[in-house]
Amino acid sequence: MVTKSLPVRYNRPANDELHPWIYRAIVGLTIWLVLSVWALFSRGAYEGLTLSVITLFFVILVGIPVILWLTWRRNIDPAEQHGYIAPFHDWASQSFETWTGGVSGREASMQILLPIAAVAFGMTIFGLTFLFAVPHLGPVIKRERSASNVF
Repeated sequence: MVTKSLPVRYNRPANDELHPWIYRAIVGLTIWLVLSVWALFSRGAYEGLTLSVITLFFVILVGIPVILWLTWRRNIDPAEQHGYIAPFHDWASQSFETWTGGVSGREASMQILLPIAAVAFGMTIFGLTFLFAVPHLGPVIKRERSASNVF
């Protein structure tokens, strides 16, 4: 049996920063999740309480990373800031450095986006199922009583 050694690429470009499209996708999927929860689960007697808890949860969910990012941006060395943003295709084909080793940018983006995408799409499916399975909890339209409707 003959084994061949694989060519090793030295000085392969590596990156430890996410591409801006990944951040945009995270924001878009979070907005999708919030809107689907608001639209599909805002029924019943405790609608106001439900919507306020959902809103507070997502403000905290988005607020903590934004505060961490603003703190990082304010305290970073100006020499470390990069002005050039590579096209997504180039970024995805490069190695993405993590604490446990390098993975491809494409794999890193999938690992980052998969959980929020699964929750957003899954919650939409749960909401649609709930909407069709329990139709009597639909929006209640209050009708004004007129003199002719009095028994």
